[in-house]
Amino acid sequence: MTDTVRAAGGVLIRDDRVCLVHRPRYDDWALPKGKLDGDEHPILGAVREVREETGWNARVRAALPLVAYTLPDGRRKTVDYWLMEAVGEGGPVLDTDEVDRVEWLPFDEAAARLSYDDERAVLQHAAALPAITSVVVLVRHAHAGERKKWSGNDALRPIDAQGQSEAELFAALCGPIGPERLVSATPLRCKQTLEPLAAARGNLPIVVDGAFAEPAEADEAPAKAKLAAQRLLDLRSGGLPAICSQGKMIPHLIAALLDEADETPYKTAKGESWLLTWAGERLLEPARL
Repeated sequence: MTDTVRAAGGVLIRDDRVCLVHRPRYDDWALPKGKLDGDEHPILGAVREVREETGWNARVRAALPLVAYTLPDGRRKTVDYWLMEAVGEGGPVLDTDEVDRVEWLPFDEAAARLSYDDERAVLQHAAALPAITSVVVLVRHAHAGERKKWSGNDALRPIDAQGQSEAELFAALCGPIGPERLVSATPLRCKQTLEPLAAARGNLPIVVDGAFAEPAEADEAPAKAKLAAQRLLDLRSGGLPAICSQGKMIPHLIAALLDEADETPYKTAKGESWLLTWAGERLLEPARL
């Protein structure tokens, strides 16, 4: 069998303690996690599973290492994990068939309690991270038809039906992250990519900032991206920002933030986004959403 079973979960933190769940079916202690529903996005599946198994809502702060292993039937299983903060007030466990006990433990006690080495490695990775100080979400604008078929001012080219779906998905992905400010490059399609998110966040205003727009000449992108990187760093203070930029800018921008010469790993599809997480002035490994 070659089908891959996809699952997601979280290292859920509250008051410097981590949440573990006991599963009576297996009589084990584990990180909260579960299988994705169909084509459910891992970040949404992780938050849903954490809520169902622990009773807590969560805010996603960073990506953690992927776990992969082979099931007894020969299929491969992957589990995406996210570092999360518990928010609000916890409620009852919703998935009582799966979980009968929830405990909050210091990291070292939790690591000793966990039943599986791969989850222990994920927890130890989370424990080794320095304190998270800021988070930024960076998205490339959604699909907007074909440039060659648009006869008007290209800055006014709107997103199309596919782009609208991508913008709505981006709004959903940002829900567990919690953007508080929205910043758009100058093209209309960038602003429109953020509009579903703006509505979902209580009609947040969208601030247009030319620092994140592509330059007229492609070979000017690396230099402009350095300026955009500094602008992005400045935006980290004053509320978590979601920023919409363009395809020729984002790879160079992320490479500049990491002080790397090769922007190739950060090429970004239309509508695709990144979770950027800082610990002080250190940018952790960017997570492609």
